[in-house]
Amino acid sequence: MSISPSIARTSRSLGVVLASAALVLGVAGSAVACSITDFSAVAECDDDKGVIRVTDVDPLGIKAEVTVYLENNGADLRMVGSQTIKKSTAEGVTITFDEDWEPNAEYRVHIKAKGYVDEDLPILTAPAEACEKADTPPASEESPEEPAEDEPSKEPSKAKKSPSPSASQGTTPAGRNDNNISSPESDSNLAETGATSHTGPIAGLAAALVALGAGAVYYSMRRRGASTR
Repeated sequence: MSISPSIARTSRSLGVVLASAALVLGVAGSAVACSITDFSAVAECDDDKGVIRVTDVDPLGIKAEVTVYLENNGADLRMVGSQTIKKSTAEGVTITFDEDWEPNAEYRVHIKAKGYVDEDLPILTAPAEACEKADTPPASEESPEEPAEDEPSKEPSKAKKSPSPSASQGTTPAGRNDNNISSPESDSNLAETGATSHTGPIAGLAAALVALGAGAVYYSMRRRGASTR
């Protein structure tokens, strides 16, 4: 059975279209697939500490394992760390490794996404200047800590001395008071010495009584002498 020329031309045209479509789909599929170009790494400062950050912009969200090594003359000196990016996005997912890198230090960053990537990024070189450390004041200039107001004093409390009474606080010297009334103590002293406010009249009365008694004795003796004659 022979094929007509029209059918043959149609078949050839259909084959070309299918092949072109397959080629386009293959190129498009490889363009959106996870690849090493979806990853990037940088060494930078986080405040005064060094860090290494790796970013994944794979739009398919393929899980990838990232491992960082410190290099020394082209050989791995030590492993800085290993982390897994479980699901990336086209906007990018970044992971951070704490690494106090030295200026111009070199690092190898290995990316492994099963079935897609298993290779290194280009060697990462740290900046030529180290991260600036925060200035700390010398120990001699530190001011002593002040105790909190609510903390009890560590020194034993001393008993407060009661102030001695003074004349300005109303204390009256012994033997007198503000109302010029003699106290019992002053009255007893005056009774012992006989020095009262009535000493003068009493002394005059006593002298008169003495004189009167002497006159009576003299008069009595004269009368007795006259009766004996």
